[in-house]
Amino acid sequence: MAKKTKSKVVKGTLKLRRLGIDTYRENVAYLHRECEIYRAEGFQALSKVEICADGRRILAVLNVVDDDNIVTPADLGLSEEAFAKLGLDEDQLVSIEHAEPPESMNAVRRKIGGDRLSQEDYHDIIGDITDRRYSKTEIAAFLVASGQTDMDRDEVFFLTRAMLEVGEQLDWNESLVADKHCIGGIPGNRTSMLVVPIVAAHGMLIPKTSSRAITSPAGTADTMEILANVELDIKSLHDIVRKHRACLAWGGTAQLSPADDIMIAVERPLGIDSLGQMVASILSKKLSAGSTHLLIDIPVGPTAKVRHMGQAQRLRKLFEFVGDQIGIHLEVVITDGRQPVGFGIGPVLESRDVMQVLQNSPDMPNDLRQKSLRLAGRVLEFDPDVRGGNGYAIARDILDSGRALEMMNTLIRAQGAQNEKFDLGQLKHELVSPADGVVVDIDNLQLARIARFAGAPMDKGAGVDLFKKLGDRVEQGEPLYRIHAQYRADFNFALSLCEQNNGYLIGEGNQIPRAFVEF
Repeated sequence: MAKKTKSKVVKGTLKLRRLGIDTYRENVAYLHRECEIYRAEGFQALSKVEICADGRRILAVLNVVDDDNIVTPADLGLSEEAFAKLGLDEDQLVSIEHAEPPESMNAVRRKIGGDRLSQEDYHDIIGDITDRRYSKTEIAAFLVASGQTDMDRDEVFFLTRAMLEVGEQLDWNESLVADKHCIGGIPGNRTSMLVVPIVAAHGMLIPKTSSRAITSPAGTADTMEILANVELDIKSLHDIVRKHRACLAWGGTAQLSPADDIMIAVERPLGIDSLGQMVASILSKKLSAGSTHLLIDIPVGPTAKVRHMGQAQRLRKLFEFVGDQIGIHLEVVITDGRQPVGFGIGPVLESRDVMQVLQNSPDMPNDLRQKSLRLAGRVLEFDPDVRGGNGYAIARDILDSGRALEMMNTLIRAQGAQNEKFDLGQLKHELVSPADGVVVDIDNLQLARIARFAGAPMDKGAGVDLFKKLGDRVEQGEPLYRIHAQYRADFNFALSLCEQNNGYLIGEGNQIPRAFVEF
């Protein structure tokens, strides 16, 4: 252990240090145990503190350090997130004091007890979360309470409006700003990267801000990043959309519904995903991005997020109610969620599928093409000049003519073409069929886990390349899919997971589960 020393500091202040620690959407401060202020103020590890300097302030969770190599007793160390939020240079003098506990925790405690909360309660809770007054433990308490005791539809509206009001809101000054969103849970479902260029080529405004993956093998932003820069500042995003009628960017730099990003960082790893929180998350983000017309895709299948038609219908009604209350034109479609969409699971593989569809390649995944055309057709029918039922044919013409590919290439150039080349992971293993028969089930969750264990999305060339889909006939020993990984440890983890459950079931054709599809 490094020798402890006592350094002289200006009374009541400490020197700021940037520690280069990634705490993912949580402000964390670090004090030495021998720091005079730490001992005088009676701080405790994991308590909330307020850090101030030059009229700026942030709230942070305190960690206590015993090693001078990390921070000395004269220093206050900050994580990357906290240092960026405070916005000061190293060596500046800062003060630190106890943070007042958030009063809105009283409302959270009432929710834990099963009470119905008011609009004011949700406004206070979301405001305090955005100001970083909540620790991750306190955020988890709110998420679990509002998920387990369930929110009624008015509470979902209250939560949505509160999340909307605390962030930036884009205004495109147009009467029709289109968007589409899938609730997730289906690997390879990269329809947005096809819908956006089709709709933009028609002339409609469709500024698409998407998320990165947290628990899935790839998000739209991760996949688009194979082709182009997705981290656009607000000015660049505005300029691109104004000129080209679209973008495909990561939403994290835009501060749209910032409380949602903070809660997701707690929600996803814990597997908390209540219907009410999902609706509030999606609609607050879309309205913040300036959308006026929104298409929601709800896949239904045995291993999808929504597994039964009754649950899909309840979710549809909740979306429609809240959409009406916040003033967005919203339509919901229920799609086939029995299996992954396309052939690839993982950023490089999914970008390959998207480009094959745009290029009208004979090797393209037809299911990705057809689903994207149907979704794009529904979005095009938001245009009052497009007659109902004609959207699909218009979308197909835009794709077949090459106009969608041209638009995608335009967006890639405008956002900045990706300079780095991402190759598929060189470690490969093919999983073969254990018997003759028909593919009667593909487990979405298991295939997604295998791809993540292989390294996706952090390693963009990692993932799973599918050779067989539902209804395909296979012979014993015939490959079902191939795993790609970059690192041996990840490769071995993925293989071990496959040995437990390869995600495929081989049987007879009459065993294939029924599809629930509305178009």
